[in-house]
Amino acid sequence: MLRMFGRRRGSQLQVPPVAWDRRRLVAMLAAALVVLVALLAGVGMTVWYAVGGSPTVAATADAAPQAGSVRDRIAAAPMASLDRQAAFTPESSIEGAASMSVPLPFDDDLGVAEVAVGFPHTPAGAVGQWAAIERRVLEAMDTSVLGDVHDAWVAPGGPGIAEWDLTRSVQAFLTSARQSGHAKDVSTLVSARPAGAMVKGVDGPDWVLACVLLDVRVVVNAEARMGYGLCARMVWVTDRWMVGPGAQPAPAPSAWPGSATAAGAGWLAWRDVAGRQR
Repeated sequence: MLRMFGRRRGSQLQVPPVAWDRRRLVAMLAAALVVLVALLAGVGMTVWYAVGGSPTVAATADAAPQAGSVRDRIAAAPMASLDRQAAFTPESSIEGAASMSVPLPFDDDLGVAEVAVGFPHTPAGAVGQWAAIERRVLEAMDTSVLGDVHDAWVAPGGPGIAEWDLTRSVQAFLTSARQSGHAKDVSTLVSARPAGAMVKGVDGPDWVLACVLLDVRVVVNAEARMGYGLCARMVWVTDRWMVGPGAQPAPAPSAWPGSATAAGAGWLAWRDVAGRQR
């Protein structure tokens, strides 16, 4: 049986919106695309945090030892650094890319907070569960849904709702897309489909640093699209994977879904159990 952790806080969520830097958009894309990309600002906030400042270098096996637990070192290790345009710039899909088979389709079973459930006790299962959590929050773009998902799917000691990356994404999206209230307008459509997967590290059978590259599309009069990479510490609790305790992982690379850039950054093409690429 699924268990709820913590008390419901969705209706009490008060997180200041994150301002979107329009000058960066203008410098990044042609003027004709600025408005469309701005609609994806909330979903892409982590992209900007990932590429801002000094470039990062991917961790290697012979890197100098660091303080902290094995899990903290895995979570904090920097990932591939990409140009900020990579998430928004269309690229042709590559054939024969390495892939990861993630068990169970997303829409078969729904659990607490209407998040897909039934993923197995394996690293690939942890990746699938994290993608299901992300998809529920981002497609709803509703702070009440966000609160319900956080209460049900973040274990004690995990990121608080105010500091969770998904909270910042929802708040920034609602602000940047000029959506009123605490949820997106009914005429605004958001789709978040998994396009890439990565297991950054494991520590025993009950802990996985799972990463997912989402193909995010937003329709508000016109359609905009981007790739959005995000990682989470996933821990097995009783009978399911949950977002685990500890500081949030280093930013994941965001690239156009299915592109050579995504593959070069370490993303494996997402495949379902039958091996059919999404």
